[in-house]
Amino acid sequence: MAERFLSVAQVAELLGTTERFPRRLVAERRITFVKVGRHVRIPESALAAFIEANTVQPARRRRSGLRRAV
Repeated sequence: MAERFLSVAQVAELLGTTERFPRRLVAERRITFVKVGRHVRIPESALAAFIEANTVQPARRRRSGLRRAV
């Protein structure tokens, strides 16, 4: 299956952000992108890798209980 290349607007929609955020990622070289003339396209796999790398797992819940006074 061929790789899909997404526009900045499509990436922003998928991330639920404004177009400014993916443009900043590109400007700061924090995500892989392809320039086709003056157009910027982001591979779908690069977006998935960015999301995976920036996903924060929930903290483990500690046992709650009263602490003993010393």
